[in-house]
Amino acid sequence: MALEPPTIRGDTRAMPDHIGIVACSAEGAALCYRTICVEGARYLGPHAHPEISMHTPSLADYVACLERNDWPGVGALMLTSAHKLAASGAQFLICPDNTIHQALPYVKPRSPLPWLHIAEVVAAQAVSRGFRRLGLTGTRWLVDSPVYPDALAAQGLDYMRPTAVERDETNRIIMDELVYSVFKPEGIATFQRVIQRMKDDGCDAVILGCTEIPLIIDAKNSPLPILDSTRLLAHAALQRAVHGNAAAA
Repeated sequence: MALEPPTIRGDTRAMPDHIGIVACSAEGAALCYRTICVEGARYLGPHAHPEISMHTPSLADYVACLERNDWPGVGALMLTSAHKLAASGAQFLICPDNTIHQALPYVKPRSPLPWLHIAEVVAAQAVSRGFRRLGLTGTRWLVDSPVYPDALAAQGLDYMRPTAVERDETNRIIMDELVYSVFKPEGIATFQRVIQRMKDDGCDAVILGCTEIPLIIDAKNSPLPILDSTRLLAHAALQRAVHGNAAAA
């Protein structure tokens, strides 16, 4: 996603908006944060990036809610982060965790700040790149949810979920390995097999719908073109911070 330099008034650059990151798992949040910082410098000048604040409750608190399908509880955790980030001066929010976007309907009506939606960002990128049928990877909570089906349907896009066996194994890799910074060749091979199967069944791209998956799957080792939800969200946040609502829409 290409970004344009911010408006320059005289010799002073317009101040970008303050980004609030509602974090869940550490690896996905860290990758999103690093992407904003590194790529921000390309458009705001050497060493520059928008102001960023991040709040992270214990991942165990989120997982406890997920295990009992307590989406209002997930939303309450997200709202706690949202209010703390608003108090820190953030002007809009992102969440580099696809799974917990399922709780956004409980969050948005009470949120102190606006949000960018990761699945809507990915769907828009899929349209701009001309993809039509997307493979979906992620945790079992994510692939079983309406988070991506709703966003893709709004853009007229088709999708394919993993099989039940594939969901169980990829979920295990994500929750038992990737969130702990454990990256095994066997995990990479499993995701490659799933993506290849989706390619054989007619998908023209794959959504890396867990923000840790880009740590083991990228454009070089994926059988399909990738839609990296982590970095796409970071790019959209930069667009929003630099250019405001119109550019992010």
